[in-house]
Amino acid sequence: MSNCIAQKLLKSGKTVLYQTAPVLLESVIDYKMNKQKNPNDNIYQSVLNVDLLIIDDLGTESLNSMKLSELFTILNTRILNLNHKTTKTIISTNLNIKDIFNYYEERIGSRIAGYYDIYCFFGDDLRFKNNVKG
Repeated sequence: MSNCIAQKLLKSGKTVLYQTAPVLLESVIDYKMNKQKNPNDNIYQSVLNVDLLIIDDLGTESLNSMKLSELFTILNTRILNLNHKTTKTIISTNLNIKDIFNYYEERIGSRIAGYYDIYCFFGDDLRFKNNVKG
């Protein structure tokens, strides 16, 4: 679903960044700690300013206080338009809202619960279906 939305927006000239939560948070932290390979690649500004940010697999990253802080900053900046432009974010996760509150601090859980429409998808995992030979 996220890929379809991203493709539609890209065709209309919008910018999209699609990344897994672990890679996204590591990339932002590496950038902030000056560990990025290309100093001209400002991943942090891209994450904050892209028209649509898709955070895939939230809940699969190993957490520490720095990652929690960066996730909060990313969500809060995009929700409150602190970047001075309208930006949207899609978060995909296997966690339910109770798990999000348990896994992340309350201020992250409350932003997800309060500012995002939550949709539950049910059915077989397509990755398993596509890999079954029969």
